[in-house]
Amino acid sequence: MGRTYAGILGPLALLACLAHGVWHGRSADTILLEAWVALVGFAALGGVLGWIAGRTVEEAVRSRVALPQEAPPPPTPPAAR
Repeated sequence: MGRTYAGILGPLALLACLAHGVWHGRSADTILLEAWVALVGFAALGGVLGWIAGRTVEEAVRSRVALPQEAPPPPTPPAAR
C-alpha cells in the first residue's frame, strides 16, 4: 500500500509544481528543481502514510480473524408449571 500511495502522491505533487511554475512564469530550471523536490518529498510522505495504512488494515484483519467464534447460547428449557 505504501508504494501505491507514493506512486500517486509523488507525481501529483510534481504536476502541481509544474503547473504552478508555468502559471507564475518562473524559469524552467526553477520549475524543474521545485517539481523534483516535491516529487521526492511527497513520494516519501506517501510511502510512510501508505505503510501506516497498510499496517492498520493488517492489524484490524488479524484481530478480526483471531477472535474466537462465539457460539450462540444454548436454548433455555421452558419453565415447568
